[in-house]
Amino acid sequence: MTLDQTLAELDALRARGAEIDELLEAAVHRVHALDARFHWTGIYELFSNDVLRLGPFIGAPTEHCFIGVGNGVCGSAVAEKRNMNIPDVSLHANYLACSSETKSELVILIRSGDVIHAQIDIDSHELAAFDDDAVVKVQRVADWLALAYAARGTSSDRI
Repeated sequence: MTLDQTLAELDALRARGAEIDELLEAAVHRVHALDARFHWTGIYELFSNDVLRLGPFIGAPTEHCFIGVGNGVCGSAVAEKRNMNIPDVSLHANYLACSSETKSELVILIRSGDVIHAQIDIDSHELAAFDDDAVVKVQRVADWLALAYAARGTSSDRI
């Protein structure tokens, strides 16, 4: 599946009135299919208590369903307000191991300006799996999802 096909399918879902949870689920499936190096793909939503909560994902189950801001790569990305591409997780001091097979991790924030709604988290069993092309593709989907979040507003417990 190409990036253009992914975005077109998400557009079609939104046009027929899909809610944010359905859009997130579809986005995870589409992003996961973009690259064979993506072995675990999920979305963590940021809640007002500074906790990331795991939403839809593809891959092995994880015990990290809730991650505090500042913890692990996912929490660090939010704390530092930046995307993180970790080519070798064994060298990252704040890494939360989800699988012994994970060698690299990519976290792309889903944000509207300074407001972080969620993030796309991808693990790979390959070292340095996330090249510039992969990052750009995931960023485009994150940007699309940010527009969907902004269009729906925020609920009382989500930032």
